[in-house]
Amino acid sequence: MNIQALMQQAQNMQKQVEVNVEKAKKELANKEVHAEAGSGLVKVTMTGRHVVKRLSIDPSLLEDEPDMIEDLIAAAINDAVRQADELSETTMANATSGMGLPPSMQGLFG
Repeated sequence: MNIQALMQQAQNMQKQVEVNVEKAKKELANKEVHAEAGSGLVKVTMTGRHVVKRLSIDPSLLEDEPDMIEDLIAAAINDAVRQADELSETTMANATSGMGLPPSMQGLFG
């Protein structure tokens, strides 16, 4: 195989990776994760791109100390971020799989 054909193949692979990554990003924007804290007293819905879509606080919780409410909100959001990160890693890995990239390079396109 000559160098020009190899370069053309590499360019085609790069274009395909770019298309797959853009598709994966759009997919992540539409996927949601759901997290909760305090046995469901605080619930968070977040997209795979880390956009909080909904925050729900049980009215009974509003009678408690503000510090406790803040801690539960933070815990629910942190759990949602962790889930969104896992979803993103999986989705992006799938977008670059089959392209002959080593696993260490697959995360470069997120």
